[in-house]
Amino acid sequence: MNFEYTEKVQELQKKLNDFMDEFIYPNESLYEEQLSKAERFTYVPPIIEELKEKAKEKGLWNLFLPESEYGAGLTNIEYAPLCEIMGRSSIAPEVFNCAAPDTGNMEVLVRYGSKEQKEKWLDPLLNGKIRSCFSMTEPDVASSDATNINTSIVRDGNDYVINGTKWWSSGAGDPRCEIAIVMGKSDPNAPKHEQQSMILVPLDTEGVHMKRTLPVFGYDHAPHGHAEIEYNNVRVPAENLLWGEGKGFAIAQGRLGPGRIHHCMRTIGAAEQALEDMCKRVSEREAFGKKLAEQGVIREWIADSRIEIDQARLLTLKAAYMMDTVGNKEAKAEIAMIKVVAPNMALKVIDRAIQAFGAAGVSNDFSLAAKWANIRTLRLADGPDEVHRRAVAKYELRKHQ
Repeated sequence: MNFEYTEKVQELQKKLNDFMDEFIYPNESLYEEQLSKAERFTYVPPIIEELKEKAKEKGLWNLFLPESEYGAGLTNIEYAPLCEIMGRSSIAPEVFNCAAPDTGNMEVLVRYGSKEQKEKWLDPLLNGKIRSCFSMTEPDVASSDATNINTSIVRDGNDYVINGTKWWSSGAGDPRCEIAIVMGKSDPNAPKHEQQSMILVPLDTEGVHMKRTLPVFGYDHAPHGHAEIEYNNVRVPAENLLWGEGKGFAIAQGRLGPGRIHHCMRTIGAAEQALEDMCKRVSEREAFGKKLAEQGVIREWIADSRIEIDQARLLTLKAAYMMDTVGNKEAKAEIAMIKVVAPNMALKVIDRAIQAFGAAGVSNDFSLAAKWANIRTLRLADGPDEVHRRAVAKYELRKHQ
């Protein structure tokens, strides 16, 4: 495995880092200031659209898509260090049109969408003109097992009728969110993994009711948000179905592989930023007659953080390499491993940084508290730790049976 970055990637890294220094970091506070001046979930800070146009001009757009027809034509291992850089800021992924859940939804449309579906929904998503959400998790069932979902998708003539309640549909609160990919059961009597289908549902369709947005540890993540949505006799044309009836579980597996590794890459970037913040803080502050950086326990925190970040990065690069060379299916153990390792690592690093900052670390004056809250959700999103550990154990036991 060769993890040396190509000349192409090194050039993109430099362009991306320069863009972050010139445009992203200086505008993070302006973004928050603009957001605070309007009613939640009704307003998008103008600075975000301005930065998106600048990113397009610089050629830093849709870097996540490996298909050169739609994106930058980068492999997973080429995209990994770029995604990590974006993960250092909460606003950066959207600026480069590389934010979840749009990335996963665009990948679904690229791979499984019809020509008409691509023209209607993929093109505006690729151009950053609209946003989307992924509606899978349900409040009434343990959705860590996707075969449990019971929202119904029933054929009725030339339409499908959808009934059910979803929650944690991330992105649905955004006023620019126009389309949901909804997963539900189209045939409860089919084999277990062929009962589910996925369908495109415009959010302005009659019967779609946005009940509420759900805060995460008190953060509402406006304008993005995580919505609870009722689908009450929602009728959409049959051509909105993705791929075919009974293909929902297969699409989910295809979608979640790249999505999981993108989450891990961004998480490593967030951990790097937290370690950098911690090092700067302890080099400036004194306690008990010497700099915090000279305290033995602080040095242990810094050393452990560097070791753990590099370990997580190497495992993530291995997973990316395998996805590129042998495919997502063969890399499923490595993908499961990084999905456990990266968020847990980042939470430890960020927690140490919070401790080093003292009371300031839990305030909104710095980004650490928000980072911790956001990354804590990743131990649940795209499958909880326990499911991934179960999968890793299963793959390991097979070697000895």
